[in-house]
Amino acid sequence: MTDTSLVSQTGIRNNPSIGTRDMTPNESGQSGFNIHWRRNLAVCFAGSFSTLIAMTLLLPFLPLYVEQLGAEGHAAIVQWSGIAYGATFFAAALVAPLWGRLGDRYGRKLMLVRASFGMAICMSLTGMVQSVWQLVLLRLLIGFAGGYSSGSTILVAMQTPKERSGWALGVLAAGITAGSLVGPLLGGLLPPLIGIRATFLLSGGVIFLAFLATTFLIKENPPAPKPTSAAKPKSGWSQIPDKRPIVAMLTTGMLLAFATMSIEPIITVYVQQLVEDQSKVTMVAGVVMSAAALGTILSSSWLGKLADRVGHWNVVVGALAVSALLLIPQAFVTNGWQLIGLRFLMGLALGGLLPCITSVIRHNIPDGIGGNVLGLAISAQYVGQVAGPLSGGFVGGHFGMRSVFLGTSVLMALGAAYNWIVQSRRARHMLLEAGES
Repeated sequence: MTDTSLVSQTGIRNNPSIGTRDMTPNESGQSGFNIHWRRNLAVCFAGSFSTLIAMTLLLPFLPLYVEQLGAEGHAAIVQWSGIAYGATFFAAALVAPLWGRLGDRYGRKLMLVRASFGMAICMSLTGMVQSVWQLVLLRLLIGFAGGYSSGSTILVAMQTPKERSGWALGVLAAGITAGSLVGPLLGGLLPPLIGIRATFLLSGGVIFLAFLATTFLIKENPPAPKPTSAAKPKSGWSQIPDKRPIVAMLTTGMLLAFATMSIEPIITVYVQQLVEDQSKVTMVAGVVMSAAALGTILSSSWLGKLADRVGHWNVVVGALAVSALLLIPQAFVTNGWQLIGLRFLMGLALGGLLPCITSVIRHNIPDGIGGNVLGLAISAQYVGQVAGPLSGGFVGGHFGMRSVFLGTSVLMALGAAYNWIVQSRRARHMLLEAGES
């Protein structure tokens, strides 16, 4: 079912016999697009790319920094590294809905300015800490204050023309993924040249440049006026006319993050079983991890454009189904290059998922609560990012490496079936309503 049919994931399209159609920009006011949306997209792309580089470059040297700060013994170093790294995601998951709600009320540009400034300060201070506890505290503060890329996603989703939202969100997703890919590479190069503490200070400076660009270059539509009625306003969730698409996308976003991250803890150990020359294990493992990200970068904008034409929900179902199939042979590869190729193909398949998830939510909620609901979606993805590695490590340790790939394949297949059922039932319901009217 495509957007050219009577029913799509956005509702009933232009059909005079039904009397319901998508609003045009002139009719929708705040719900229309921002005339500066292309410039805003460019700034959000550059800002998300640079902030993600700064946020992820600590991965290669985090254990070394923890050891410098006083952690002794392999177990303590690994434990504190995990706590410090996970603290940011934990804090971000807690506050994402709050920042989204405040963005609806006071403007989404203000949230980006707040995030970039707070992250610049906290990242710079991270290079000055004297203990592991101070490092963990600042990592928590980065999570509480941050959220530039997620805030950019909300701003682009809410102020881009609906018919171009898939493409725009795909471009932004490519920038976010590219930043996450380039960051660890730079993190392996900079500390030997300038030192770990100077690397954090440089990261803070890069994020401060993003703060300046956001402050002076992004132009945002003013927030919707507050209702003057004396009646108590409805909560954001109660204002959603049909909650089925939103629940489906929240679940799918969490599933995507869970499935992606569940593989991460076992890749190096799995590659160790596939590579004869053990000196090449870390190199091959790094290429395996990067292959999926590279595929995502290459396909996200194209799949977003395709989704604008054939339907965002159709791409979601197709991407989940294809990824489920690609996970099966990953459990039975016999050398590292086979795994690299399959991970690259999986990245190509999954590249359009996040833009499409955001687009489906965007098309099915009132504009005044967009940040609130998209904040919930971001929190759901953070939950998947935390639960995925824990589950993958447990299953891999107790049931073997193949079980992780096969179990994740089953989850992705169930996700595709769930989305197809929800989409089909909703389409039939809307067609029945259209026939009765």
